[in-house]
Amino acid sequence: MARTTTDGGGTPVPQRLLAAATRLFAEHGYDRTSVQEIVEAAGVTKGALYHYFGSKEDLLQEVYARVLRLQQERLDAFADADEPVEQRLRAAAADVVVTTIDNLDDASIFFRSMHHLSPEKNKQVRAERRRYHERFRALVEEGQRSGVFSTATPSDLVVDYHFGSVHHLSTWYRPGGPLAPQEVADHLADLLLRALRP
Repeated sequence: MARTTTDGGGTPVPQRLLAAATRLFAEHGYDRTSVQEIVEAAGVTKGALYHYFGSKEDLLQEVYARVLRLQQERLDAFADADEPVEQRLRAAAADVVVTTIDNLDDASIFFRSMHHLSPEKNKQVRAERRRYHERFRALVEEGQRSGVFSTATPSDLVVDYHFGSVHHLSTWYRPGGPLAPQEVADHLADLLLRALRP
């Protein structure tokens, strides 16, 4: 059983397929990457790909969904923590920057290639992203209700402001540049908190 699900190093086949697809989509683009190239790079058969993912489109969806799942779990932990709302929001705002930079290929592939998803898959991904944004917005609203944050700017606009910056990271951030991921995260989180100051 282990032979069919992992390689010699113990990496599960789905993770090998995702790693290969992510690299190839980043290098060549989703539409210019064939299923054959993905399975050759992953060292598996087409049958293995179709067993785990069903299609190249499913791989594209999973590239983004796995990052979003990680970010959702981390946001839920920050939001549920027993700390002042200002600290919880700042931690969540910084974390989404770091996790996006850590998975920059995944994020850039997705925003560049999202239009290749079927309407149904597109709707699923948008619903998952909306759930994340709503949980983030709930933190802003909690702080606004309690008087910790200003109500001058509607919470929806505050969330769009922050995530506009996050989604733009893939266009300018380069590993090895002048700012480390945590520094970028701290700057953007501080900007958000300054904008919310009463």
